[in-house]
This record gives sequence, C-alpha cells and structure tokens, in this order.
Amino acid sequence: MGQKSKNIISEIVENRSLIKSLAKNDFKTKFAGSYLGIIWAFVQPVVTVFIYWFVFDKALGARASIRGELPLPYVLWLVSGIVPWFFFSDCLSAGTVALVEYSYLVKKVVFHIDILPVVKVASSVFVHVFFVAFTVILFLIYGFMPDWYMLQAFYYSIAVLLLALGLSYLTSAVSVFFPDVRQIVNIGLQIGVWATPIMWNINDMKEKIPSAAMAVLKCNPFYYIVMGYREAFIDKVWFWEHPGMTAYFWIFTVACCVLGVAVFRRLKVHFADML
Repeated sequence: MGQKSKNIISEIVENRSLIKSLAKNDFKTKFAGSYLGIIWAFVQPVVTVFIYWFVFDKALGARASIRGELPLPYVLWLVSGIVPWFFFSDCLSAGTVALVEYSYLVKKVVFHIDILPVVKVASSVFVHVFFVAFTVILFLIYGFMPDWYMLQAFYYSIAVLLLALGLSYLTSAVSVFFPDVRQIVNIGLQIGVWATPIMWNINDMKEKIPSAAMAVLKCNPFYYIVMGYREAFIDKVWFWEHPGMTAYFWIFTVACCVLGVAVFRRLKVHFADML
C-alpha cells in the first residue's frame, strides 16, 4: 500500500506541468457559455457570505469575539471560518466527478488517470487564493493589519487540499460503480457545514450540548481547520500550540489518503469498462 502511494506521488510530480495545464483549462471551462464566465466562480461564494452575514448578524444578532474577550465584527469571524469550507466543498465535489467528467481520458491507455482527481482539486485552488486575499483585505478594511500569524493560512490550505484529495480518490473511484455517491457527498457537505462551527461558536454551546456530543463534534477533522484559520486571522495562535489536535488531524488525513489511493488503484482496471 505504501508503494502504491509512492507511485501516485511520483506520477503527480512527473506530470505536474500537465496537471497545471489541465487544471487551468478545467477552471475556465466550468463556466464556459455564460456571459460572465469565471466571474460566477467568485460571485456565488460572496453572495453566500452576504446571506449568512445578514441572517446571523443583522437578523439574529450573532456576536463574535477575539479569544472570548474583545468584540469583533461578525463578518470577519464568519469569513475566516467559511473560506476554508468553500475550498474543501469545491475540491471534494469536483474530485468526486473527476473520472466521469474525464471519461474520454480514462479510456486512453497511455493516459495516467491517477492524476485526474488532482486536476479537479487543483482547479479549485484558483478561487481559494482569491478568497484568502479577499479575507486579508476585509481584515485590513476593519483595521486589522497582516502579520506572521496569517501566513498559517497557507499551512491550513495545504491541509484542506490533502484531506480533500484523499477523499476524492476514494469517492471518484467508487462513484464509477455507484453513481449515487455524488448525491451522498452533496448531502454530507450540507450536513458538514452545520456540524462544523462555521456559523455558530462552539464556545457558546458548551452549556447547551452534552460533553460527549461536544467531543464528537471536535472529532470532525474540519473543526481543526476552521479553528486554525480563525486562530491565524483573529486569535493569533500558532498551529503547533495544539499538538494533540494537529497530530489527530494529520493521522486522519494520511489514513484518508492511503485508503483513497488503495481503493482507486484496486478499482482503476475496471474504470474504462464502466465508463
């Protein structure tokens, strides 16, 4: 299994130029035929942020804080948590349909189909880079200057990418034989966005949720990501200050990658016949 993972890594490195080219093309063709083109890739998340901000801040009066003490504009707290979720959601949704969308390449004997999930995940990076920059600018507008802590956004972005990639290898392979996986993934993402403390503050729920349920919520690997982004932009905490959570996240992510690659390699001999 380790050798298979190594082969995947070698193919990604050897075909990095092809991956980059295909990812750019994939990003451009997502909105081909529409008048605004790739602008739609940025409009939808911005509208989503606006809706959540209006509902939770203006309508429900949600409040945010820095380390539970100083008041903070809710929009900053919201954006710093939802931007990595947008990235993960886009990566996993796109990665799940990688083989189906590129079925014509899967049927080519000489093409390295192992890189297709990477192509779909990589195409989501372009929008994520924009929204990380958007987050930094938004903090600047509210008077929060960039600092070294914010550089952790790159670390957490890589963490999201690898988690999504590992899951994408698994879901893309299984979806060839069981198309309903795509719908299951979409439902899972709908549940995940509310099961993760993105719009709500987990510290405010300690007295409302049993400790056992709270422990389960913290087992969600994306809890680490969301809290990490907020600590990078708001609370100013380094990721190594949570060694236990960091170790848990990377063990979980590596396990997903190893399992995803193993399943993908086991099933790929049948892809061309099924597609």
